[in-house]
Amino acid sequence: MNSLLWLIPVIPGVGAAINGLFGKRLGKRLSGLLACGSVAASFLIALGFFFTVFLAEGGASARVEQSLFSWIPSMGVDWAYRLDSLSMLMTLVVTGIGLLIHIYSLGYMSHDAGFSRFFAYLNLFTFFMLNLVLGANMLLLFIGWEGVGLCSYLLIGFWFERPAAAAAGKKAFIVNRIGDAGFIMAVFLTFVTFGTLDFYGVMGQISASDMHGGVLTAIGVLLFVGAAGKSAQIPLYVWLPDAMEGPTPVSALIHAATMVTAGVFMCARLSPLFEFAPDTLAFITFIGATTAFFAATCALTQTDIKRVIAYSTCSQLGYMFFAIGVSAYPAAIFHLMTHACFKALLFLGAGSVIHAMSGEQDMRRMGGIWRQVKQTHVLMWIGSFALAGLPVFSGYFSKDSILESAWGAHSSIGDYAFTFGVLAAVMTAFYSWRLLFMTFMGTPRADEKVMAHVHESPAVMLIPLYILAAGAVVTGFVFVDAFVGEGWDRFWGSSILILEHNSAMMEGHHAPWYIKKLPLAAALAGILVAWYMYIQRPDAPAALRR
Repeated sequence: MNSLLWLIPVIPGVGAAINGLFGKRLGKRLSGLLACGSVAASFLIALGFFFTVFLAEGGASARVEQSLFSWIPSMGVDWAYRLDSLSMLMTLVVTGIGLLIHIYSLGYMSHDAGFSRFFAYLNLFTFFMLNLVLGANMLLLFIGWEGVGLCSYLLIGFWFERPAAAAAGKKAFIVNRIGDAGFIMAVFLTFVTFGTLDFYGVMGQISASDMHGGVLTAIGVLLFVGAAGKSAQIPLYVWLPDAMEGPTPVSALIHAATMVTAGVFMCARLSPLFEFAPDTLAFITFIGATTAFFAATCALTQTDIKRVIAYSTCSQLGYMFFAIGVSAYPAAIFHLMTHACFKALLFLGAGSVIHAMSGEQDMRRMGGIWRQVKQTHVLMWIGSFALAGLPVFSGYFSKDSILESAWGAHSSIGDYAFTFGVLAAVMTAFYSWRLLFMTFMGTPRADEKVMAHVHESPAVMLIPLYILAAGAVVTGFVFVDAFVGEGWDRFWGSSILILEHNSAMMEGHHAPWYIKKLPLAAALAGILVAWYMYIQRPDAPAALRR
């Protein structure tokens, strides 16, 4: 079984090559089946590793490594893949949610002239993303990192005949290159300092030495510059809202579930390095908390349904980063996983609404359509419940664990993150319910011609939504104990640095009841204000604007 590890990234790459070269000759049906089948094969192989290796060997101690060839002998760098608890989780997220988005795209892109080209790009993205998460060293991670950046440019600008789409693709590419300059400098500095780029080699040297301060701080800051570009943190967030010019499945796959979380994954993968650079952690906490708050304020007044969700993504990534900053690495990855489910659900649900409204994205020209799209309506509510962090739904467990950890840090920067995180939670609930009320409730604001054609999406688009909705409900309470509970070290093992007494997370577990209930109270307050302004007093927003 271990010898099959290389197939997980390679199969989607083969699918991309065949579709890219022969897609038009294959026709839409075969082209779509090839693309979906290649990702499904990778997902099934990953599931095979999960059941036969990780469950059988107890998770934390399980590790699969495969070196394909010596890549750069002078630097001791192999083209090698490594599967441990962290990369196992990320592989299942990339292939599992990626497969659902591929299936959804069969319906969403069915009438597009560039159908085969679109699926070639999706497969190519999956290939590079899997190299990113499975790479055993920083250089292979960087190859995947640059590859997903290229695919982001291709997919955002997929409808390149539209000037706005072409400009958005270039903007994403250029802004990410700024961050990537910091990343590659960190790679060089790491090699000069440690003489290796293998993750476990670097971790071992850090934990075995007294090295701290200057050099680790420099490496950490440079790495975070790269992460800020890929994961849309201040000041390099500016590309993400414009990226909504791409097709909606692109927004779900790249800009909600996978690519934008690459920076969080990288920081967790190199957690021992960051842990011994406390000044870098404080900086990450500040940027993450500020982004969570600032992006939430931006979402409050957006009128494009996809831009609301895009700014929400920036904000939720901010939560993940300030969890990294207070050393709550498991909480950050837990929120990464739950967020992937409910944010992909919201983006694809928005795509279903746009499909029903004949391409309309402006919420000011929606309203009153819930009866015509009852399934999409219910599924969007489920995604919003999870995003707002209401009990039972996944966001309740993962976001609360982050806020409790920030409080448990008992530091000025931890208090800053907790305060801004709670304020962002109020706004998150407000803009989520504002979206629901403006889109589905009230009287129709679209013209009669559009309203006459409002219809529910086909099954090929709805089935992935139902599966994602199930994930938005169950992933929180199913995985909370393994990821951030008392036995987290048994799940994560050496894949993430778990301090023997992780003060922030341990303190967070024992936070007073009012600290634990504050995020829920914040969410309910945001929902109540949205209900008052958009249902009870629909004239209130205009009055406030004046």
